[in-house]
Amino acid sequence: MQIAKNTIVTLHYEMFDAENNLLDKTEEPISYLHGGYDGIFPLVEEALEGKNVGDAVDVKLTADDAFGDPEEELIRVEDLEVFPADVEVGMVFEADDPETGELLLFRVTDIADGKAVVDANHPLAGMNIRFAAKVVEVRAASADEISHGHAHGEHGHHH
Repeated sequence: MQIAKNTIVTLHYEMFDAENNLLDKTEEPISYLHGGYDGIFPLVEEALEGKNVGDAVDVKLTADDAFGDPEEELIRVEDLEVFPADVEVGMVFEADDPETGELLLFRVTDIADGKAVVDANHPLAGMNIRFAAKVVEVRAASADEISHGHAHGEHGHHH
């Protein structure tokens, strides 16, 4: 079966930075609903259109096409007293965005002079990346998957 709108695509991928350093890769394959449901980067989805099991794609994405540019308003400096005593760089904390009420994940990026710098930008924001993927399965999506807008099952979303 060829990849087309309303198919579930299962793939393995590797992501690399501009210097070809490995950033991320699948241990288990991932699945997404193909056809504009925002389950994967749009340019990768475009490259996968019409492919079959065993086919591979290699797509270069600018920061805009991948995780976007860093947003300054998502970087904050907070007093250390609002954090647990054992706070360290790399820890992640949840907080509500005061403007949208949306839950954000803030990563501690620096600690100095009684303050912590926290950043809710995606860790790969601002980076150009290369996304290399191999198709391992293609199947028709169920009516439930189409109505929910995502893949269900072993490598997809669980309700």
